[in-house]
Amino acid sequence: MSNVSLVTMFILTGLPHAPALHTPLLGIFLVIYVLTVLGNLLILLVIRLDSRLHTLMYYFLTVLPFIDMWLSTVMVPKMLMTLSSPGGRAISFHSCMAQLYCFYFLGGTECFLYMVMSCDRYLAITYPLRYASMMSGRTCALLATSTWLGGSLHSAVQTILTFRLPFCGPNQIQHYFCHAPPILKLACADTSTIETVIFVSIGMVALSCFLLIVLSCVSIICSILGIRTSEGRHRAFQTCAAHCIVVLCFFGPGLFIYLRPGSRDAVDGLVAVFYSVLTPLLNPVVYTLRNNIGF
Repeated sequence: MSNVSLVTMFILTGLPHAPALHTPLLGIFLVIYVLTVLGNLLILLVIRLDSRLHTLMYYFLTVLPFIDMWLSTVMVPKMLMTLSSPGGRAISFHSCMAQLYCFYFLGGTECFLYMVMSCDRYLAITYPLRYASMMSGRTCALLATSTWLGGSLHSAVQTILTFRLPFCGPNQIQHYFCHAPPILKLACADTSTIETVIFVSIGMVALSCFLLIVLSCVSIICSILGIRTSEGRHRAFQTCAAHCIVVLCFFGPGLFIYLRPGSRDAVDGLVAVFYSVLTPLLNPVVYTLRNNIGF
């Protein structure tokens, strides 16, 4: 972090909207947050209490709700404070840094987790008899730990690159939370190189994970088509349908923002809100409705 940074406080102005929408938006985000926490807690509770779900298939599904709850908790309470009163818009320099780190840490971990989950489903459907030996409890724990470490390293790079810039002028972030694109606009230095590195890094990580997931899904579909019975094919399709839906909801907004580095406007802000607020709510809904709590 540069020593010439004079800004000690940022002001979150939110996205442009009519003042009359403050109260409705506050109510909507509050309801979404409560439902997100309750929905993900319900998944964790059911998996914990139902002994039939104590299998390797549900190992990664216990990690996903935990990430979603924390991702929502890192973002939404500050959004509620920003909407509730002018005083709630202020956020200290270091708190903004911490929020940005947590956002990319949890988002990056979830990105890697979806990739691991896709590979897990590929092995379970393509090699059902060998699945237990290939995906042991130790292997699952190692893969889950790798997703956390990967997300932590990826987030550290984005956070360091963003906040090593000098901030000595405007301090109003046009967003509901600390997000890299609007923060970079406030730096009083040439940010072109750092912007390129940040957007290429995030975009390429997301795109690489997404392409590997697509490859896994294509392989799964080919394996499903080779199943002789219609009942077996239907069950296998149900196994991966929910995962495909949540993957699209997760990666779609991220790829939209970070593969378009030249367009960082209110549209990108709305997409970021969808990504960080609605996706953690959709995950438990999709998984529970499609597959009775699971793939």
